[in-house]
Amino acid sequence: MKYDFTTLPDRHGRDAIAVDGLGKGFAPDAPQPGFDAIPMWVADMNFVCLPTIQQAVIERVQHPAFGYFDPTPEYYGSIIRWQETRNDVTGLTAEAIGYENGVLGGVISALNCVCSRGDKVLVHSPTYIGFTRCLTDNGYDIVHSPLVQDENGVWRMDYADMEKHLAEEHIHAAILCSPHNPCGRVWERWELEKAMELYKKYNVYVVSDEIWSDIILSGHKHIPTQSISEDARMRTAALYAPSKTFNLAGLIGSYHIVYNPWWRDRIKKESSLCHYNSMNVLSMHALLGAYRPEGYEWADELCETLTGNVDFACDYIAKHFEGVHVTKPEGTYMLFVDCTDWCAAHGKTIQDVEKACWAVGAAVQDGVMFHGPCHLRINLASPRARIEEAFHRMDKYVFNAK
Repeated sequence: MKYDFTTLPDRHGRDAIAVDGLGKGFAPDAPQPGFDAIPMWVADMNFVCLPTIQQAVIERVQHPAFGYFDPTPEYYGSIIRWQETRNDVTGLTAEAIGYENGVLGGVISALNCVCSRGDKVLVHSPTYIGFTRCLTDNGYDIVHSPLVQDENGVWRMDYADMEKHLAEEHIHAAILCSPHNPCGRVWERWELEKAMELYKKYNVYVVSDEIWSDIILSGHKHIPTQSISEDARMRTAALYAPSKTFNLAGLIGSYHIVYNPWWRDRIKKESSLCHYNSMNVLSMHALLGAYRPEGYEWADELCETLTGNVDFACDYIAKHFEGVHVTKPEGTYMLFVDCTDWCAAHGKTIQDVEKACWAVGAAVQDGVMFHGPCHLRINLASPRARIEEAFHRMDKYVFNAK
């Protein structure tokens, strides 16, 4: 590979909650003496940065002024080229692109324009904890439509359940997670078409979180929700960010794509009301550094690396962790692991499993908060050697402990 996905950067003492946050707040416990921590919880990556991002930021920092600024035409042009090249998006203009500090803030700004406090919002479960928190904090009632696993274990939308909720509870807003977090589904076009037909039938505005759209594993393809039909294009607000793809969450910076001018104008106004939803000049230059030609190559190599990590982890679970089940994700770098049968066979709770993993430095995440009743959520975005070490520890000390 041209880029380095084998070196583990030392993040200790560098403001990284993935390693310095262990044992604090909602983070996993710090490991017992004798074990170093392998961070597999918070959804950021343990790879070194794409060099052109650092170069772009350093070049800007070398200029000795950081006053007020406006996004450059190059900023919008970079997003347009990225969306066209990666996602086959056509007809995107700068007018449809708007800055957001973060995807979750954009979700709330979009919903606030089409909902009233106390309104019900349809969300699939398992559910990203960020949706749960931001919807609850902002006075919305969450209505869960559970995903179901087919005969091959593939997570699918339950369209009959979705329609029942939409019809009986008079729901007019929904969140679509594409690719899905935490299940890792990359929705096929027919699946999105069927969902958007329902949303059209019941006049539902859709907020589509597509922050994971660049992290697609081998053999799969991201389909933007807005590309499904002209109606979908106009009833969907889509949210993206380079932060997930290039590990830039600490710099802040997301963006929305909204084609509907009525909704777009109101989202822009809603986002501006706090007077804090404004771009950082360094985050703009980080995006410019990421969306250079080198970034296209880096993202492809990242997906190849993650595909290998996912294949290893899923194969290891199948061969070594009897009673533990996982459906191989199609996108993202997260596993959503079902320990129900193992816990029943061993008289353990999922909390027992988590603590046993944490004790030996396999800092996995609690899946219960994602509406997985006996699940772990495991981040595989680390060099392969660290992923292998984590699974060997879980094998020896947790799932097959003597």
